[in-house]
Amino acid sequence: MATLAATATPSAGLSGLFFVILVIVTFCYGVGCWIWPFGACRRCKGSGKRRSPFGRAFGMCRRCGGDGRRLRVGRRIINSLRELHDKGTR
Repeated sequence: MATLAATATPSAGLSGLFFVILVIVTFCYGVGCWIWPFGACRRCKGSGKRRSPFGRAFGMCRRCGGDGRRLRVGRRIINSLRELHDKGTR
């Protein structure tokens, strides 16, 4: 009687699909950071104002400087990579 060798099952299909989806999502986020580099400040929710502890007076948000916008994390990464590239070509 012939013995059958163990064969590998194609389980890479699910992990390969996950990897492809991860690459697509990362690429889309990078394009979004390229087009829209700023997001709303999380502390003041984009208003640029911050309430006083007693709730009557307003002040400038310290995190965004009263602008209401913050540079997105992906855009910071893009700027850092661009800076590294510029330093390497000089």
